[in-house]
Amino acid sequence: MSANYRVRKPYNPDSKEPFPVSRSKIDLFLECQRCFYLDRQLLVGRPRSFPFNLNNAVDELLKKEFDIHREKETPHPLMSSYGIQAVPFKHEKMEEWRDALRRGIQYHDKGTNFLVRGGIDDVWQSPDGNLIIVDYKATSKKGKVSLDAPWQISYKRQIEVYQWLFRKNGFPVSDTGYFVYANGRSDEKAFDAKLEFDIDVIPYTGNDEWVDGILPKIKKCLLSEDIPPVGDGCEYCPYREAAGKSLLAKRKESQKDSGTQTSFV
Repeated sequence: MSANYRVRKPYNPDSKEPFPVSRSKIDLFLECQRCFYLDRQLLVGRPRSFPFNLNNAVDELLKKEFDIHREKETPHPLMSSYGIQAVPFKHEKMEEWRDALRRGIQYHDKGTNFLVRGGIDDVWQSPDGNLIIVDYKATSKKGKVSLDAPWQISYKRQIEVYQWLFRKNGFPVSDTGYFVYANGRSDEKAFDAKLEFDIDVIPYTGNDEWVDGILPKIKKCLLSEDIPPVGDGCEYCPYREAAGKSLLAKRKESQKDSGTQTSFV
């Protein structure tokens, strides 16, 4: 059973129905083509990770906070303190765009027949009408938060895919997006049933030109009869291989000792 239960059939190039490819699956392809192939074509996804409930709570509260200013069409104090000339973008599809599980912002790429989609956290609008893609992040670490860690390339690609999607939907989009980064403080004297956060707004200048080029590569991967290579640094593929070899060795040993066949299914 696939870890992503919403996709119940593999890619069929002859189907007239667009094949859904989410922003996170594009990132999975870039991380490990074999894991992507197993997930999308063989319907065997990676195990689900534990839900980040505290992070989700921060996301929901930030959305509520920015929505107050969205309704009033006024800048959030964070925008003012960071000198960002913008207000939260007011649009009838905002809740639809935020629905990462079922809807999100979508674009049908006719060249591949992919329905590319992603669920955004927020969109701001500058005085010149350009949209600014915004993503909320939450963590707890010593010192200031940044975007300098190698694994945070996925954060940057996330912003770029959203920029691409909004441009494909006909919106003018600024190259500069922002991360509203909440950092939980652990240096307080006591918990006292509350967690204090420092909030940073970090700009990022995106370049979404790679998205158009990656979609045909994803299609080629799905159509391939060969198993794609393992991604550099993938921890899932070596585990699958090691587990498979151990199970096969155990099965052969059991058959040799008992003369019967042992199933590991």
